[in-house]
Amino acid sequence: MDPYTPASGVAAGDDEEAACLQAFELMCAFTVPMTLKAAIELGLIDALTAAAGGRALTADELAAQLPAADKAEAASSVDRMLRLLASFNVVKCSTEAGPGGEPLQRRYSPAPVCRWFTGGGNSHHGSLAPSFLFGVDEDYLCTWRQLSAAVGCGGPSAFERAHGMRMFEYMGTNRRLNTLFNQAMAQQSMIVISKLLERFHGFDGVGVLVDVGGGTGATLEMITSRHKHISGVNFDLPHVISQAPSLPDAIFLKMILHMQNDEECIKILKNCHQALPDNGKVIAVEIVLSAISDLAQTSRYPFQMDMIMLSNFRGGKERTELEFAKLAMESGFSGASRTTYIFANYWVLEFMK
Repeated sequence: MDPYTPASGVAAGDDEEAACLQAFELMCAFTVPMTLKAAIELGLIDALTAAAGGRALTADELAAQLPAADKAEAASSVDRMLRLLASFNVVKCSTEAGPGGEPLQRRYSPAPVCRWFTGGGNSHHGSLAPSFLFGVDEDYLCTWRQLSAAVGCGGPSAFERAHGMRMFEYMGTNRRLNTLFNQAMAQQSMIVISKLLERFHGFDGVGVLVDVGGGTGATLEMITSRHKHISGVNFDLPHVISQAPSLPDAIFLKMILHMQNDEECIKILKNCHQALPDNGKVIAVEIVLSAISDLAQTSRYPFQMDMIMLSNFRGGKERTELEFAKLAMESGFSGASRTTYIFANYWVLEFMK
């Protein structure tokens, strides 16, 4: 009989079976985000994180807070959900054995990643829960069905094909989804900008900072609260930056360029160049792709975001440092360029006039 590995259930050296199991996992990959969505919505992740003294909880204890009439059935379902999430290290699972060694019950506690999925839209440290829920929302998820048509036929993006209009136009027609999107962006900003303020020192000499595409102004408030010498101007429309107050010391672009094609990026950057005085600069926060074909796990998120840009915006994409530098040069920025790593694949790029 061939040697067998109980942990994986694959006969040692059986590459065919390993590949088939990978195919099965990819086929069922949707179960992980959809199960995590339900766990967030049911308050299970918050409950595990908030447990007093870090105590691990049983499915019965977690189900007790749910409105289901049949608590035993709810507990069984919760246990099955968390068992799957534990296999992906979203939560931790420990098993208490009975007197005869048989499994008695499982207890669950938060894995480190849970810290980023707690608090929802009310988190003071930043939460990815609203972004996660936006990504699997039925009105957004359906746009991915059009990706093959967008790639194969060209023309409108998958999002535009699904909804008949560009993404931000559609957001104006769907108040529920727009509210979730705004919560998602605000919470993501809180995470990235808090790290930026810890690790980036390029605001020290800035007197006037214009935040282009600043939305509700939360990012600018965080920056000016830390750097009280800065006079901040929130300016929400990237294509009209030329109308912003003249001669700011720096213009701040957070996750603006990756939504644009190269021509639109150059148009935005040229307007920034025109509005800046000598020695002024653009400070851009973006994901930066590796210049080599790095397929390590740490590179997956940039590749995933690149696919999101492909699906959402015609011409939108993540870029390498060299691609950003080329855009800056073609827009008139002939001074030095600097990059500073911030957190979780986000970088700060400085383009000097």
